[in-house]
Amino acid sequence: MRALALVIEYDGTDYHGWQIQSTGETVQQVLEEALSDTFGVPCSVVGSGRTDAGVHARAQVAHVHLDQGAHRIPIEKVALAINTYLPDDIRILRAIEVSEDFHARFDPLWREYRYRIAKERSVFARRFAWAPEAPYNPSQLAASAEVFVGRHDFTTFSKLNPDTKSYVCNVLVCRVHANDDAYEVQIRADRFVYGMCRSIVGGMMEVARGRFTIKQVEAALQAQDRALHPALAPACGLTLHEVRYPIDF
Repeated sequence: MRALALVIEYDGTDYHGWQIQSTGETVQQVLEEALSDTFGVPCSVVGSGRTDAGVHARAQVAHVHLDQGAHRIPIEKVALAINTYLPDDIRILRAIEVSEDFHARFDPLWREYRYRIAKERSVFARRFAWAPEAPYNPSQLAASAEVFVGRHDFTTFSKLNPDTKSYVCNVLVCRVHANDDAYEVQIRADRFVYGMCRSIVGGMMEVARGRFTIKQVEAALQAQDRALHPALAPACGLTLHEVRYPIDF
C-alpha cells in the first residue's frame, strides 16, 4: 500500500462544495476521477475539511491510499501527472509520501480560513471576495472579532448538521487585517463546524453595520441557540488557507 498526501488549491465557484453528493459536481468527485485516470485504479480521497459550495481552497490537504495495482509514478512527478487530468480551477500543488496511518481529516493541529471583504466592487474580485453594498464600520468589524476567540460551543454560529456530535471548537485566532483592497478576516481553530466561518463573519458584519452590539453577539454565542443565527456571509469570500499537521509539508 502506498499512501500520499496531496496539497490542493481550487476555485470553488462552480462546485457544490468538496464532498461528493447527488446535487451536483464537487471537488472531491473531480479529483477522484483524475486520480483514477492517473494511477489506473479506482481511487478515493479524504480531505482535511468539507468546504461548502462556492468556497475556495489555497491549501486543502487530502490523502489517498493506492494499492499494488496502481501505476508507480515517482513522487516528484505525481502532481504534474494528476494535473494533466484536472480542469483549470483545481490544481495539485505538491504530493508527499506519508505513512499509511496519516489521516488528512483527523491529524491536523489546526486549520485556518481567510475571508476577504473587498473595499470596492470589482469584476476581477467578485469570485473571491464579498463587496457589501450596505455601509459598515471597519473598526467595529475588527473589534467584534475578539468575541469568538477561545473555546466555545458554536451552535448559534453554525448550520445544522445531523452528523456533528459536538459544536465545541477552540478558536486560536480571529482578527481582521486591513489590506490595500480588502479587509481580511483570519480565523484559525482546532476544528470547524458546518457554516461556522461564514456565520462568524456574518455576525461581525452585523456589529459593523450597527445592527448588533458586541455584547449581543457575545450573548448569542453563549446562548447556543440557532434561532439567533446571523445571516451567512456569501461563500465567495471564504478560502481554506492553511492546514497544519505534526509533520511538515
